[in-house]
This record gives sequence, C-alpha cells and structure tokens, in this order.
Amino acid sequence: MWVYRQLLARTLHRRYFSPSSAAALIQEPELSLTYLEGLPKPDPKYAEIIRAVPRATTGKNISAKERKVGRVPSIVFEQEDGQHGGNKRLISVHTNQIKKLVNHLGRSFFLSRLFDLEVRSDFESDEIIEKVRVLPRKIHLHAGTDAVLNVTFIRAPSHALLKVDVPLVFIGDDVSPGLKKGAYLNIIKRTVKFLCPADVIPPHIEVDLSELDVGQKLVMGDLNVHPALKLIQSKDQPVCKIMGSRVSDQQKKSK
Repeated sequence: MWVYRQLLARTLHRRYFSPSSAAALIQEPELSLTYLEGLPKPDPKYAEIIRAVPRATTGKNISAKERKVGRVPSIVFEQEDGQHGGNKRLISVHTNQIKKLVNHLGRSFFLSRLFDLEVRSDFESDEIIEKVRVLPRKIHLHAGTDAVLNVTFIRAPSHALLKVDVPLVFIGDDVSPGLKKGAYLNIIKRTVKFLCPADVIPPHIEVDLSELDVGQKLVMGDLNVHPALKLIQSKDQPVCKIMGSRVSDQQKKSK
C-alpha cells in the first residue's frame, strides 16, 4: 500500500504540478480523481445549491443597499486555473442561505467546501443564466454582529488547482497516552494550506493523537492526505504537541 501511494503521488505530482499543468489537464479531460477510502469526504447532507442574481455595479452604497434587502454582495473569480482571480462576475446571494451554511459548517469548513452556484435573473426565477461549481474563497463578517458582509467565490472546474486552507480535526484524544497521563494538547495550527485538485478537496483533515505521549508532536508532513494534494507550507512546521501538566494542575498536586 505504501509503495502504491508513493508511485501514485509521483505520477500525480508530474501530471498536476508541472509548469504546463493547466494545459495538461485541459488536454486530458478524461482524467479524474476520486476521494480515497479512509480519508474524509464531503458530507452529502451539506450539499446545497447556492442561488445568486447578477449585480451590475459595485461600491459602498450599492453594497449597503444589497445588505438592507437581505442580499450579500459577492464576486465569482473566473480565471481558468482557479488560483489567481482573473475575470470576475458580480453577483449577490441570499443572506439567510449563506448565514445558515456558515452556522452549520463553521467558517473554516465553509471555506473548504465546494458548492454548485446557480445564477438566475431573479431569486424566484426558473431561468438559470449560469450554473458553476465554486469554492468560497473569503467571507467577511461584521466584527460585532457576525453578519455576513460579503463573500468571494472562485470557479472550481475539475481541472482547477485550488489553494485551500483545510481545517484540522483532532481525533484519538481519548486514548492518547500523554493526555491520559494528565498532559494537555497544545494546538499550533487549526488549518493547513494545500494546493488541491478541485475534485478531491478535503472537507477537513484528521489529526490522529492516539499514539502521542508527553513531549511528542505532529508536523505538517505527518498529515494523512490524498497523494494529489501538495503541501504549500513547510512539512516540518508543527501542528500540535502534547505538553506537560498545566501549571494549575501541578500547583494543586503540591498543596
């Protein structure tokens, strides 16, 4: 299994991350990637079509009017490789729909989830002007109320390579030798940036603590991910560490 993963990783690296990667993907549209067994997959219960309407102009006054009537001013970047922005489409989306998705998923998980986006002439219209798969790139919330102020999306066709801050989910804390001894978990990173083929963007990455003892740590290179994902940050950067007993606990014991 290990040899297979290494060979697959090298093949995918040459295919997807070479200087001519975008062209290669366009020339070979029959190639597709799938989520691997044992790795996190998007939960289908959160699959939702985001409805949008075109927006002709931008500016503070226009954005304020959109928010007043329950719409969030948004942008869809349309550059083909899915990384650098490029041409953009001005749209507005339903405030309540975006707020519901962010509340249900959490902000970081919303930003690592693909959605189908339908642009219609009106929210209630049956006429679909355009339907595209998108990844939320940024979401701006009001500092005091958490109201959604604006959202940026980026197109996510199958051949796109997307930079994604993938959230981390820590598991195995109930059996970690270090934590069972009374040590505590020092979480250093809650998201890790990967360059991901659009078809296998992980909704999150599981960080297994089950074998960590006091003083041991996990680094980014230890994360178990699809071999097609390319780590953008240093593989030696720490993700978490099992630290000794908290000062307050030690003080209690000494009394």
